[in-house]
Amino acid sequence: MKTETKIHFSMSIASVFWAGAFIAGKIGVQEFSAYGITFFRFLFATILIFGALLMKEGKNWRLERHLWPKVILLGVVGMFGYHILFFTSLKYTTAINSSLIGATNPLLTTILAAIFLKEYLSMKRIGAILLALCGVVLTVTNGDLNVLLNFSLNYGDIIMLLAVICWAVYSIMSKKVMSQVTPLKLTAYIFLVCLVMLIPFMIWEKIWMQLPEITFKGWAAVLYMAVFPSVLGYLIQLTSIQQIGASRTAVYINLVPVFSMALSYLVLNELISGLKILTAGMIIMGVYLNSRFK
Repeated sequence: MKTETKIHFSMSIASVFWAGAFIAGKIGVQEFSAYGITFFRFLFATILIFGALLMKEGKNWRLERHLWPKVILLGVVGMFGYHILFFTSLKYTTAINSSLIGATNPLLTTILAAIFLKEYLSMKRIGAILLALCGVVLTVTNGDLNVLLNFSLNYGDIIMLLAVICWAVYSIMSKKVMSQVTPLKLTAYIFLVCLVMLIPFMIWEKIWMQLPEITFKGWAAVLYMAVFPSVLGYLIQLTSIQQIGASRTAVYINLVPVFSMALSYLVLNELISGLKILTAGMIIMGVYLNSRFK
């Protein structure tokens, strides 16, 4: 299997992991606060990825001093900033609005990559991205155009838009930093930055008072999010950004609603309509075409 083919396959698997995070998140938030579930997710993820870093790089596990400012910025913007803004936005806006705004992430990343990374952007790739975007919009709105006609920005939507911008900027910045550090080391230290920044929130929420109430089911959900969407998912993503670029990697985010739909059917017994199957096909086709166009 060619290297680029492996990357596209790996990003598809990462999308499955991220889709599973929504299912695990639905289970986890019944027992944890939003900050609590994020903290323990990154606590376990940081321990696991530093273990992998020590095994892989041995004595070279330490981050070079001159890279710390860039890594701290990446951790603040891409991990801490994105997650805090995302969870905060859900307090003030609807899930539909949040999903619609989130769907613009690949397009925004592609535009920024063309501007700052000089990644070539052809009309064919723009068409593929828009096809996937239309599929996501139709999936989220369930084909009801009134949802779009009645769409209006509120305070939560603006916060969600800032979250999307954070993620797009993180993708662009990480591409440049990875010319000086491996994806494994970069992911490990970004997680560490995010974890440290979450500690004050844990003290503020008195997280230790929640722990006796947490069941095995709640911890299992957190452990899943730590291992698969975090350690494996983000590591695959950074490797993909390094190999095929930020914009082509970002389009795979559009597959998350497709896999979420399938997992919701298998795990939560949620029904899938004919329209959802059609829109899933649009998204898959858009992502496939984007992977084919250089």
